[in-house]
Amino acid sequence: MRTLIRSATVIDGTEKPGYIADVMVDGDRIAEIGVISPSSADRVIDADGLVLAPGFIDMHAHSDLQILLNPAHPSRITQGVTTEVLGQDGLSYAPVTDDVLAGVRRKIAGWNSDPQDFEWNWRSVSEYLDRLDRGIATNVAYLVPHGVVRALVVGWDETPATETQIAEMQRIVAQAMSEGAVGLSAGLTYTPGMYADNDELVALCRTVAEYGGYFCPHHRSYGAGAMEAYAEMIDLSTRSGCALHLAHATLNFGPNKGRAPELLALLDAATEAGADISLDTYPYLPGATTLSAILPSWASAGSAEETIARLADSTALQRIREQLEVTGSDGCHGVTAEWHTIEISGVLDPRFDAYVGRTIADIAADENRDPFDVCIGLLRDDRLGTGILQHVGHEENVRAIMRHPRHTGGSDGLLVGAKPHPRGWGTFARYLGHYCRELGLMSLEECVGHLTGRAATRLRLADRGYIRPGYAADLVLFDPQTVADTATFEQPRQPATGFTHVFVRGRPALDDGEPTGATAGRALRRGPDGSVR
Repeated sequence: MRTLIRSATVIDGTEKPGYIADVMVDGDRIAEIGVISPSSADRVIDADGLVLAPGFIDMHAHSDLQILLNPAHPSRITQGVTTEVLGQDGLSYAPVTDDVLAGVRRKIAGWNSDPQDFEWNWRSVSEYLDRLDRGIATNVAYLVPHGVVRALVVGWDETPATETQIAEMQRIVAQAMSEGAVGLSAGLTYTPGMYADNDELVALCRTVAEYGGYFCPHHRSYGAGAMEAYAEMIDLSTRSGCALHLAHATLNFGPNKGRAPELLALLDAATEAGADISLDTYPYLPGATTLSAILPSWASAGSAEETIARLADSTALQRIREQLEVTGSDGCHGVTAEWHTIEISGVLDPRFDAYVGRTIADIAADENRDPFDVCIGLLRDDRLGTGILQHVGHEENVRAIMRHPRHTGGSDGLLVGAKPHPRGWGTFARYLGHYCRELGLMSLEECVGHLTGRAATRLRLADRGYIRPGYAADLVLFDPQTVADTATFEQPRQPATGFTHVFVRGRPALDDGEPTGATAGRALRRGPDGSVR
């Protein structure tokens, strides 16, 4: 199939000025760019007034299971995303044993759900990538999740790793990298990853660096001590020689209001000293996670059943209350829980559907209960499966960080729950529409570069992220005057507007604004030379 995209404004991912050209797609490749006769085309798309860009790359996605449950993946296709990076925050579904998989499924049910009739027919990274290759809408790259590797070797408890255990974790990471993973993620406010010391992380990052991969940490705090946490990750990268990509590089909660210039100065100084650093953010103020994530780390140690048992123990509850309401919880980024900022976004048990869209403070007031008791009761009765939004961001920080030259786009999108964060459906359109066109924070060429070429460079994609002859035909066509996010906190599953066509490997996934259901996407694997294709 030869498709001619005619008279498009080509913005090619390099951040150079756009230009008018025809682009011929032949099969799954970009065949030619220039002035092209339509006579050899099977189909001609008139793109006059539209922008043709490389397909967008979501550097931080949580679609690990949802993309298998719903392979057409409309949340990403309708906003121009053609590649996602999964395995984030140290918790995903490979590599696993039967026992560890059972624990992970419970652990991140609030991120991806936990279907009981699903075929969990993989255990290794290569088997998971093979499962994706059966057919998905977008391409996928995968990070080895540190928390899962630690669970395989050390377990779920708060236990320091021995030298022998670190060596075994290095072996597992090396195997996963050899099977195609692009790097290592960590969730250092999530158990069991938060129990790791830096010597453990440095050792694993050295292994990743040997394969040309990168380290992508959800670091130890985005609240109290956030600057110190960022500096810690930079030091870890320097010690290990591993490239660093800072996940959802936000500065949230009260202590960090207006502190973005400090963070950017820290990153610039490290880069000038030779560090290889990039970062991603989402263009919204609230964050999203699970309610259980705000618990102190000791309270979440071990299995889900052990955590639930602590929530019924009066002595443990007294200690949890002290840390959540007085001294600060390490699971809540070192700050106390502000109940009016914690909104329920989804529940597993339908008995609690009425709580969705309400804050814990509102629920407590309506029921004449203590907010802490509401939180603990919901955690216990919903079996740790409750999802939340945390309204703790600062607009001035969001705007400053997204303008940094090492910045890329990452939705951090969770797709489950009655009212998930709208970033899962709107991130990339919001960058283009609100922050680029309406606020003028960057040029269109620069904005597209954030979402394509910069990310491709970090991932070492061999033939994606730019519009060039011979490159994969992962392309998005949109109207720069109308592109916009329509997903809201009230209606979070609304598709973006302004996108007319999205091609994944040359096949239309969005055609004349309508999803086609095509599943041309595949897993992208790191090869022996370190490049990803």
